[in-house]
Amino acid sequence: MPMRLRLAVHGLRHDRIFHLVAINQRIRRNGKPTELLGIYDPRVKPGGKEYKTMEWSVGRIRYWLDVGAIPSKSVVKLLTMGNILKPDSPYHPKSPRAPAQSIPSEGSPSSAEPLASEPPSPAAEKS
Repeated sequence: MPMRLRLAVHGLRHDRIFHLVAINQRIRRNGKPTELLGIYDPRVKPGGKEYKTMEWSVGRIRYWLDVGAIPSKSVVKLLTMGNILKPDSPYHPKSPRAPAQSIPSEGSPSSAEPLASEPPSPAAEKS
């Protein structure tokens, strides 16, 4: 049974909270989870706490990661901010590498020099 760590949405329309859950990946977003691992409240409450809150069970999260559960992108971001995952963990997406620039060798013609088979441009003859 392939397991995922992902967020389930709860709460009112403009006052959402998210439950961090371990769930079978084939079950719908707010389906019954196998285990509740934490609660994330992204809203800053006026007159109260001036920061976002995340309550989680670190031991259980590490257990599910050790057994092979795959976290979603948003969960990876939260776990990295909470220092549960390291930035170089295998769950982070690989950054796309820029294509390697080709360095012209001595034997091949460079792009600045015209090829012998090409006629010189009229602008080059006037100067």
